[in-house]
Amino acid sequence: MSGRQDNPNFDLTDPGQVQVADRNGVDLEEELSPAEETLVASGSRTDISAARVPFAWRLFEGIMAGSVLLVTLPIQIILGLLIKRGTPGPALFFQDRVGVNGKLFRFVKFRTLYADARKRWPELYEYAYTPEEIETLKFKTMADPRVTPQGRWMRMSTLDEFPNFWNVVTGDMALVGPRPEIPEMLRYYDTPEKMQKFAVRPGITGLAQISGRGRLTFHQTLEYDLEYVRTRTVWLDLKIMFLTFYRILTRDGAF
Repeated sequence: MSGRQDNPNFDLTDPGQVQVADRNGVDLEEELSPAEETLVASGSRTDISAARVPFAWRLFEGIMAGSVLLVTLPIQIILGLLIKRGTPGPALFFQDRVGVNGKLFRFVKFRTLYADARKRWPELYEYAYTPEEIETLKFKTMADPRVTPQGRWMRMSTLDEFPNFWNVVTGDMALVGPRPEIPEMLRYYDTPEKMQKFAVRPGITGLAQISGRGRLTFHQTLEYDLEYVRTRTVWLDLKIMFLTFYRILTRDGAF
């Protein structure tokens, strides 16, 4: 790639490079979850220390993310109060997500679901799909019963993603890249080609987000993610960031 690279020596098909680390960098080889075993089986694990980003690009991302957090702080405080007042539960939502090279990190956003959604709708958290279902699977739908009234308009406006910029400050995410996956879905990344998605840091926005976002199926989103990994450049990142603002204003695929 021209101008930047997450991991120049990373080969997802080479089991000799494999290693999984949790979000604290601790080796998990002896305590693998089912999701992490999927990474092992696909030959997708690699040495986390090999994933390096040029200092100038990380500085740019850090300044941009920090500026957004600072400028939007009053808005975020108001959003947090509205969430707390709207439904019981915390204002922020934390979740383990899969980052570059299979490293788990603590993802953060504003809570848009009921705090007890997993208890009320456990069937929506099984992530067990037949080959036919995975072909047409869409994660976000207008009829999702778990979404709170406040969460619905926050998703439509993308305001719930503001805390993602903290993940950029910490280096777990990039401004642009595939959206971070949940570990439970790794079983459906069943080929080395699909696992190439994890060769780069996940992003706040990406090629899929300006190409349909929530209207895309799981496989359509993955195709855009892989296209980004294959063709990414600084100029592509800048183009995606610019188009993201337009997509947010038009609410294209946001629900």
